[in-house]
Amino acid sequence: MPGKFIITKTPNGFFRFGLQSTNSQTVLTSQNYASLSNCKSGIEAIKKNALSEIEDQTLQKPVKKKNPKFEVYFDKAGMYRYRMLASNGQNIAISEDGYASKSGCMNGISAISRASGDATIDDSALKKK
Repeated sequence: MPGKFIITKTPNGFFRFGLQSTNSQTVLTSQNYASLSNCKSGIEAIKKNALSEIEDQTLQKPVKKKNPKFEVYFDKAGMYRYRMLASNGQNIAISEDGYASKSGCMNGISAISRASGDATIDDSALKKK
């Protein structure tokens, strides 16, 4: 069973999506998009770049990678997180939650590549009033 991109609209009128893995766990959340078409373009960027290289910024001497890429970093609480950068360097998605271990964070990145390839798009929440 493939993963699923779920598109929603924020109270402020922006569009965003989450990617659910096959076990219905949300593995990433997008930025806010002003239009539905840009939101759907963000989904296509995730699908296209899901196998990108990983730049580990938690190392003392991180090895810079070219965009598109994932960046693994520490958040303000000291948890591991990842973000995905598009080829233009724009942040297109972040991990839903922080991870206590680097291996957990890396597994989250792997979940994106497994879930996104043939993921469906669910925009049914947009049709509700």
